[in-house]
Amino acid sequence: MSELFGATSTTDEVLAGVDLKGKRVLVTGISAGLGVETARVLAAHGAQVTGTARDLAKARAATEAVRAGAANGGSLDIVELDLASLTSVRACANALTSDGRPFDVVIANAGVMAAPFGRTADGFETQFGTNHLGHFVLVNRIVPLVKSGGRVVIVASSGHRMAPFSLDDLNFESKTYEPWAAYAQSKTANILFTVELDRRLKERGIRATALHPGGIQTELGRHLDPDMIEGMIAQINAALTADGKPPFQWKTIPQGAATSVWAGFVAPADAVGGRYCENCHVSEVTDAEISPISEGVRTYALDPETARALWAKSENMVGERF
Repeated sequence: MSELFGATSTTDEVLAGVDLKGKRVLVTGISAGLGVETARVLAAHGAQVTGTARDLAKARAATEAVRAGAANGGSLDIVELDLASLTSVRACANALTSDGRPFDVVIANAGVMAAPFGRTADGFETQFGTNHLGHFVLVNRIVPLVKSGGRVVIVASSGHRMAPFSLDDLNFESKTYEPWAAYAQSKTANILFTVELDRRLKERGIRATALHPGGIQTELGRHLDPDMIEGMIAQINAALTADGKPPFQWKTIPQGAATSVWAGFVAPADAVGGRYCENCHVSEVTDAEISPISEGVRTYALDPETARALWAKSENMVGERF
């Protein structure tokens, strides 16, 4: 099935002919970009989508077309969630648990990238606290709602390759803060989280997977310097030209969200469980030197011992055991 799709596949192509009527899906971060597109295509195919957003008014405005295009019993409702506040995360999880309706798939899509140094409401470095710890608490608290045969899909990034991973000083209390290193750390944590989550849940028939959506121009890049991005693309294109390859192309938002819906609904569960995916297939593990736009996941991001250690460290940081 996976060979049918690739880097340019769109969400509509991936879900062509797929009936999601009766399926319930949680998608975090539906106020812009990939989250809105993910919710749109799922509701259009009959899924009952619960989306989360920090700014409810912004999310309602951004998802008008999602509700308008819902079909075959599809729907969208929105709940408040600020991943940078564990109080908000726990309130959201409590509300979903009290509601009691199960989910077939959870897609942890929300995140921040290359943010200036800051702290979450609980004192964690912003990117690690938001991208990893917020989802770590949310997903673990609502896991009892996930049906057997269900999946948890975590949107990570090829950015995990930009810096090696260490469990030391995750809050940048002693080392110098560098936005991309912090982003890389948080995205590696996303992948490691899925490795251990998959190990814990597969006996229940639930599989977890991580993915890289590709290079897409969305609000995620709000902190980036346009000149820096232009220079980076120029360097990439020079290397591609030297190799006789075509220039870099940004993915469209429907292409960027395609791997999320592929991993959640189309790919064989055993193929993606505990793995890292990109361009609608499972990525190769490599520690060789590769370009920023090449495929590949680093060994350290899938290491089961590091994944278990990160889980324990995360529990200590948030003060909960799962």
